[in-house]
Amino acid sequence: MKKITQFDLSKKLKSQRKKIDLIDQKLLSLLDQRLRIAMEIGKIKRQMGAKIYDTKRKKEILKRLRLRLRSINKSSLKEKGVEEIFRTIIRVCRRVKK
Repeated sequence: MKKITQFDLSKKLKSQRKKIDLIDQKLLSLLDQRLRIAMEIGKIKRQMGAKIYDTKRKKEILKRLRLRLRSINKSSLKEKGVEEIFRTIIRVCRRVKK
């Protein structure tokens, strides 16, 4: 059995961090897309004379995400954490709709 060296661990760490960096780039791009769509929704709602904040829609989104998460067999994500992340995303998107 080969002994794992400090060099091997350092290489592995660097590789894993590169993967995280790529995922962060993708997340940033997707969040930007979501924000742009939210801005467009805000415009449409203003033209309709509708309220910007829609509690029902927020509940629908969170429910859909919980159901999706439950359908993933071995997810490392927990419902509470996912809900916290998406509540923040929704709050940020709501601010730009105004």
